[in-house]
Amino acid sequence: MALDQSTIEKLRNVGGAENVLTSKEDLIPYAFDGTAAMKEMPGCVVFAVSTDEVSAVLKLANDSGTPVVTRGSGTGLSGGSVPSGDCIVLCTVKMEKILEVDSANLTMTAEPGVTTIQIAEAAEKAGLFYPPDPGSMKISTIGGNVAENSGGLRGLKYGVTRNYVMGMEVVLPDGEVMWLGNKCVKDVAGFSLKDVMIGSEGALGVITKVLLKLIPKPAAKKTMVATFDAMDAAAQTVSDIIAAQIIPCTLEFLDRTTIHCVEDFAKVGLPLDCEALLLMETDGHPAAVAEEAAKMEELAKANGAKEVRVAKDDAEATQLATARRSAFSALARLAPTIILEDATVPRSELAHMIRFVAEVAKKHELKIGTFGHMGDGNLHPTFLTDERNTDEMRRVHEAFTEIFDEAIRLGGTITGEHGIGLAKKEFLPKFAGAAQMRVMRELRKALDPKGILNPGKMFD
Repeated sequence: MALDQSTIEKLRNVGGAENVLTSKEDLIPYAFDGTAAMKEMPGCVVFAVSTDEVSAVLKLANDSGTPVVTRGSGTGLSGGSVPSGDCIVLCTVKMEKILEVDSANLTMTAEPGVTTIQIAEAAEKAGLFYPPDPGSMKISTIGGNVAENSGGLRGLKYGVTRNYVMGMEVVLPDGEVMWLGNKCVKDVAGFSLKDVMIGSEGALGVITKVLLKLIPKPAAKKTMVATFDAMDAAAQTVSDIIAAQIIPCTLEFLDRTTIHCVEDFAKVGLPLDCEALLLMETDGHPAAVAEEAAKMEELAKANGAKEVRVAKDDAEATQLATARRSAFSALARLAPTIILEDATVPRSELAHMIRFVAEVAKKHELKIGTFGHMGDGNLHPTFLTDERNTDEMRRVHEAFTEIFDEAIRLGGTITGEHGIGLAKKEFLPKFAGAAQMRVMRELRKALDPKGILNPGKMFD
């Protein structure tokens, strides 16, 4: 059922007609996010510029039972911000202020529409460091990062978004505003509701402010690229690095297909005569960095590395990291539809999982490029396909079902950083089990009894 004109007029009264989109041409860009083969036209798009406006929109929607899908930049890869039919898309990109950088308490407070790179740059300007660095950090927003509990290249050493959220302002489905957390390092008063909201994918409330933890900036870093004739050798190098009690800030891998695509796209001089590439970076005190880098180079060579290249300066190090971040974009040039997934397994099972993914792709006659965070067991099998080819899309779905089943069997998870959304909700019950599914459903119903927030996401 389409949104009625009276609802549209009420929304215009909240934030002005210029912040409400209703024409089909204007709505098309908001009918999908970064997830392949998923789209649905919303009833309208509302740009909120304040907490009061978010509250007013949610109160109006709750009173009328109108679905609301919150959206930032739309970079999500699980269909989390794909609209439900004729819903209100509540877009927070105009809430884009950094409200405070508190160097005394090592915190930053920002609105949800601030991009991740802006957060990182503001921290750096203050001589501090915000570690989470999702591949989309130049355009993804901090509100979306928190809602999806985003990861990134530095997750092995520094953790994910959850580890840096100290507090937040959240608007509940009925429009009520609450603040969760504070600047105190120690705070165990009551349930940790902020942790419930982190990763809730817009299904429990709308985040309107985020209080982030910052840390001192590492004094030094060193970046290296090691190449191997076999993925197993790269995986063993990772195991040996961890066994040597070295925790690099970055430990990434690319397979042959991805290496060639990235080099063709970014032209940074990646070697093309190898089966696997490790991007290794250590940071911290200069003496420790030098020692750890030397040890990692030694371990890579002991496992048969063809070459270990050390970045000569910060510019080259940034260039290499940027090349790795471009893997998805590089692969996207090869086929009409690119389906980038993420599954995570214990590090000890990563080499097996990479081989398993390759075998599944071969079995189903599919093209694939695999890359990811070898240090934390999070891999991104990326299928190169065409959503117009019904039979091939069926085989892609069968392949992913086998991959997720194997990840669960190995003690892993069906998503390390992309979330459940629409793309993975059919796999969630197998991973979570009956009791956890029941508790999540009951929690969602308690906070959103009318079911207006992001309906159909995570579970029906």
